[in-house]
Amino acid sequence: MTAEDVDVVVIGLGPGGESLATQLGKAGLSVVGIDARLVGGECPYYACIPTKMMIRAADALAEARRANQLAGSVQIQPDWAPVAARVRDDATANWNDQAAVDRLEAAGVRFVRGYGKITGTDEVTVGDLVFRTRKGIVLNPGTDPAVPPIDGLADTPLWTNREAVPATAVPKSLIVLGGGPVGCEFAQVFARFGADVTVLQSPDRLLPNDEPESSELLRQIFEREGIKVVTGARATKVDHDGAFHVTAGGETYTADQLLVATGRTRDLAALGVKAVGIPDDGRFIQVDDRMRAADKVWAIGDIAGTGAFTHMSMYHADIAVADILGKDGPRAQYHAVPHATFTDPEVASVGLTQAEAEQQGINVRTALTRLPDSSRGFIHKLGNDGLIKLIEDADRGFLVGASAVGPGAGEIIGALVVAVHAKVPTATLKGMILAYPTFHRAIGAALAEL
Repeated sequence: MTAEDVDVVVIGLGPGGESLATQLGKAGLSVVGIDARLVGGECPYYACIPTKMMIRAADALAEARRANQLAGSVQIQPDWAPVAARVRDDATANWNDQAAVDRLEAAGVRFVRGYGKITGTDEVTVGDLVFRTRKGIVLNPGTDPAVPPIDGLADTPLWTNREAVPATAVPKSLIVLGGGPVGCEFAQVFARFGADVTVLQSPDRLLPNDEPESSELLRQIFEREGIKVVTGARATKVDHDGAFHVTAGGETYTADQLLVATGRTRDLAALGVKAVGIPDDGRFIQVDDRMRAADKVWAIGDIAGTGAFTHMSMYHADIAVADILGKDGPRAQYHAVPHATFTDPEVASVGLTQAEAEQQGINVRTALTRLPDSSRGFIHKLGNDGLIKLIEDADRGFLVGASAVGPGAGEIIGALVVAVHAKVPTATLKGMILAYPTFHRAIGAALAEL
């Protein structure tokens, strides 16, 4: 094999890797981008974009059903066919990444399909190609769905998000193993299209990384919609005889299909990170505030361990690009990281939860208001479930965290992201003028309680 000299090799072309490679290519660097899977990563093909199309369709059904109490008589006949067609044609181009490859190459990036591995200092091997890097290596390998080692599970025709997104039909019944964001979103989508859904969750509540009040409200809504929620029930066995039989918490649950949504996994050893002095036996790679993982090695996205979100990967990419180009760009900071789960109602948060703030020794003051009690909630009526929760550092007088649940909560949280990120004094926030009658006006009601 003959080694070829280039400026930068990017291993993994998810959202962050693709963005970084594109920016460096346009800056005139010699860049090689390597990925064995689809360019663009999980987000455009099996996660963010297609799942939100599915959610949009499911929400339209729910809103149409509310019309019977708000606007007249409406008959609803769910049909999965247009949803599957939109996911296939509009979102994923039938899971073809040629357009993404073309964009990369138009930016001057050389694309190589395959699994890249660090095989020496400043060296990456993919297949029979070897690249020596002048400036360095960027790691953005993403993650794969984790399938837990439950007795009998591995040999069954289970779904992960990668099988659920391309589904051309809705199962009559579905067990969702895992009650995090992915599990909750899929559970509600398939339930609204007619599936009999059971969610089995090992922790004691849904969305365990969000506030308990948010979790409890979502559980109430799921149960109102006919979704069975079983928490504190760890699955110990799975049998499959045409149907799935899952044993959890001493009970056995049966359904036509099983969707496993129990987290993500990665293989650092396969990346060859030991060759540059990075341990390969952990879940993440330690990076500094410029995304440096080792000398002339940067790690971005899920693998950096600061949040498995597309927006986090893109944020990392911009920081690493500035560092690689020798620019004095912004440093990474994580005190105001937002995330949203696109259930109905949406569940969004930024910064610390109350429990996290208390664990850090912060003198916490909290406030909570519920959207049905607001003017917009009264007007909206059906589908107005929601809340605003604020977490204040009482000693320093600014918010360190906040949550929003409700219609458009992923948008409402934007105002709170600014407040947490900029450490705006609570007294200043209380002087804001908030448009009437909006859902975000409930932020003012919560502030008044602090």
